[in-house]
Amino acid sequence: MKYKKIGDILIINNEYLEEDCEYLARKHNVKTIMRIDHIQGIRREPVYKILFGHETETINKENGCLFKLDLSKVMWSKGNNNERLRIAKLVEDGETVIDMFAGIGYFSIPIGVHSNAQKVYAIEINPNSYHYLCENIKLNKLNNVAPILGDCKEHTPKLKADRIVMGYVKTTHHYLKVAIDSLNEGGIIHYHETVPEKLMDKRPIERIVAQAGDRDVELLKINKIKKYAPGVEHVVVDARIS
Repeated sequence: MKYKKIGDILIINNEYLEEDCEYLARKHNVKTIMRIDHIQGIRREPVYKILFGHETETINKENGCLFKLDLSKVMWSKGNNNERLRIAKLVEDGETVIDMFAGIGYFSIPIGVHSNAQKVYAIEINPNSYHYLCENIKLNKLNNVAPILGDCKEHTPKLKADRIVMGYVKTTHHYLKVAIDSLNEGGIIHYHETVPEKLMDKRPIERIVAQAGDRDVELLKINKIKKYAPGVEHVVVDARIS
């Protein structure tokens, strides 16, 4: 994709020249144009350049939810919008959900808006993302989403849930045991991983089974999100842990 519009900010790739920006700003009715080189570290912070304008905070509307964010401080993955809604619609009435790596509420906010979850614990380590997570809980007028600032490995073991979302792809498998140990009997985990295509039907579920110990693992679905790199897919494994 040559560009993506997030709220009233346009993110463009290297195919565009800086000289094109004034024209693009008028065409797409945006206040700022940025180029994001990459997202770095466990805090998922963008390395960016502002090409037009100066304001980097915006409000993005997606799936009936509002997300305030600052694109110079936090990430936004437009390619995951269908997955965010899919998970929200799977949550059953009265469930307790843990959203590990919650960010600005990518999964927690849709779950709060579109389900009748009893409680959603949203854990985020990046103070900037946590700030916008709290803002988005207020913006969407949610009273069942509880934000937690800190490391998932520290806070998840203090909680128990019927469903756990692991929406991070870099080293997510290192957090599997912590997540599984916090699942109630028969709970469901949504585990994200980037995996070579030839291992897609094997490696993610094997990693879950390895960390489940003597608990039974039932594979419910392997959902392809998008191509992460040539020959590598971003997938989500839905698994029930009995």
